[in-house]
Amino acid sequence: MGTTKKEKFNARQNRLAAIFKAMAHPARIAIVQQLVKSEHCICGELVGELGLAQATISQHLKELKHIGLIKGCVEGTRVSYCINEKVWQQVKKECDQFFVTYHAKEACH
Repeated sequence: MGTTKKEKFNARQNRLAAIFKAMAHPARIAIVQQLVKSEHCICGELVGELGLAQATISQHLKELKHIGLIKGCVEGTRVSYCINEKVWQQVKKECDQFFVTYHAKEACH
């Protein structure tokens, strides 16, 4: 498979691609939805809620944390995950701007 040649695209395009790539798995969407609903939780709670293996949940958490959408804080021997509010607002703004740029044209039906 070829390389993506990210340098050919602007920072906003690369950021949106990273966001969409990180969210392009139903388990990650379910994890984000669970974190929004519960405000925070540990990996074991997500395992119980989603019915996926702990290693699978951990890998998905790693991807979401990599783009900064979630953050984790150590609570004893566990890590509690939650939405990173600052990044959440940035992602929302970027996605809103992306989707509002389209205006329907008569010629394409």
